[in-house]
Amino acid sequence: MQYLNAFILGGFLCAVGQVLIDRTKLTPARILVCYVVAGVLLTALGVYQPLVEWGGAGATVPLTGFGYALAKGVEKAVKADGWMGLFTGGITATAGGVTAAVVLAYLAALLSRPGEKA
Repeated sequence: MQYLNAFILGGFLCAVGQVLIDRTKLTPARILVCYVVAGVLLTALGVYQPLVEWGGAGATVPLTGFGYALAKGVEKAVKADGWMGLFTGGITATAGGVTAAVVLAYLAALLSRPGEKA
């Protein structure tokens, strides 16, 4: 059942993004930013945690999940370090994912053959 819930929630989030691309003049970059901000806001309002518990990876893997991780990291760091946690929490919480993205992108660039577009 966990796989089905993740598929439903992740698919819904992707479908909303596709509808926004197809029906609005928003650029994909702006939609991605909106997803991250929505994840932060929904986490701050206490709405996203139940989605994470129900949908698992369907909620944490899309970009809304990145916003969720940022918000949770800030919340944890503020409890531990006070106001300085506002500046360090999000970075600490997402450092592993960002590092993996940079390293894997670099490896893909090394392994691919660059060429001019026709």
